[in-house]
Amino acid sequence: QVQLVESGGGLVQPGGSLRLSCAASGSFDSRNIMGWYRQAPGKQRELVATITSGGRRNYGDSVKGRFTISRDNAKNTMSLQMNSLKPEDTAVYYCNLDARSRSYDPESGGYYYASDEEDYWGQGTQVTVSS
Repeated sequence: QVQLVESGGGLVQPGGSLRLSCAASGSFDSRNIMGWYRQAPGKQRELVATITSGGRRNYGDSVKGRFTISRDNAKNTMSLQMNSLKPEDTAVYYCNLDARSRSYDPESGGYYYASDEEDYWGQGTQVTVSS
């Protein structure tokens, strides 16, 4: 069973910085995409940033130049460094993993993968930017 656990949210003043972390556990394809999404009250969930297992990054327009996403493939962890925070960055931030699940086959002694990727989500961590 794949699980994602976020940490690092909190209250910060405008212009400040925060670092979010996400740890993924379970069995899944090492070729995957991890990302951060956020949802503010009354708004739809939106992309913050994604990063592939190969290191390719993608950022939402509102965070470009201020946020940096990174990952450690060996540890299945991901981080989001958020600088120059603004009140409009206030939201619940969710860790996401887009990957095929992996299962052990005792007959062959090997692993097999699901045919399609699945989205996995963390429980979310609150980020509040306010003076």
